[in-house]
Amino acid sequence: MGIQMKIKLFITILFFPLVAYSTDIESLKVPDGFNINIFADNVDKPRQMAEGKNGYVFVGSSSGKVYAIKDHDRNGEIDDIEIIADDFSDSSGVAYFEGSLYIADINKIWRIDRIEEKLESFDKNSLDKVLVTDDLPSETWHGRKWIIVDEDGSILVNVGAPCNVCLKEDDRFATILRYKEEKWTIEARGVRNSIGFDIHPENKKLYFTDNGRDWMGDNMPSCELNVLEESGDFFGFPYQHAKNVVDPKFGNHDHGYEIRKPIYNLGAHVAPTGMEFYSGDQFPTEYFNNAFIALHGSWNSSNKVGYKVIRVTLNESGEFVAAHDFLTGFLDGQKVLGRPAVPFMLSDGSLLVSDDHSNLIYKISSET
Repeated sequence: MGIQMKIKLFITILFFPLVAYSTDIESLKVPDGFNINIFADNVDKPRQMAEGKNGYVFVGSSSGKVYAIKDHDRNGEIDDIEIIADDFSDSSGVAYFEGSLYIADINKIWRIDRIEEKLESFDKNSLDKVLVTDDLPSETWHGRKWIIVDEDGSILVNVGAPCNVCLKEDDRFATILRYKEEKWTIEARGVRNSIGFDIHPENKKLYFTDNGRDWMGDNMPSCELNVLEESGDFFGFPYQHAKNVVDPKFGNHDHGYEIRKPIYNLGAHVAPTGMEFYSGDQFPTEYFNNAFIALHGSWNSSNKVGYKVIRVTLNESGEFVAAHDFLTGFLDGQKVLGRPAVPFMLSDGSLLVSDDHSNLIYKISSET
């Protein structure tokens, strides 16, 4: 599609390190051998991130804004932050591929070509966006998007179920879709609400999280970590949840699917919201091919759960081995200090984590 629109452009916001934040950085804990600091502040509800080739980090947000963050001299300190667009309903999903920035709204996907070249040229009025597709469902319940671009240029994006638990005639709901050559195919079915997935660096399989349904108590059903073995695999929703929890309303329906079960139960109500495989060389070697998963945190359980970033290790066959806490300290008892949203690996091997409660982005680096 060739529809183009001009993006509103806003004044550059100079970044100055601050000393006081709504989240006390001293409360955050990482394993021995790592340090954490604030990478960027005053980013309105930051979510998914992407890195360009010329030092830009692009940040999507649930506030409808898209940010470009630049470290001009690549010294690890931010020189400026720009809001390059603010006219989306929800611009949480962003991806960078071959010079273009992809932005996923509720029912549309946009692309800005030669994004860094245009930013560097100071001809910022040329930041036009091209409509890739506008035929995604417009429902906002579980409408927030996560987007990645595969090696062949095809786009993977989620479409959540527009409900707590339901059956819809539109088979695009409760899926992960692939968009290629202006055609949609269903990669994964029976996925309630996945807003975090990534392709394994070696086996090239799609791993994804899924948010479990609500109102079955504090301890069930669990949120999930899944792996797609074959395109079109079915993962249970709304008939079955986690590994063996039968839905009280839909569990007796004859659906005819073979249900592929999760490889790991993340825990009930922890709300996984971002996922990234580590393929850098800054962290110790045992971190290679580990999956970092942000657990955004519960909203309706008696005691708050989640509110941390975990590290999941897999064996050489890509099977689950263990899960470890990696970034904690977002809770003080039952008081919420922050909510980790998305982990993202930079090209230097450090790890960014967005926090859409405190409007911060943290940077975690290895001390060695």
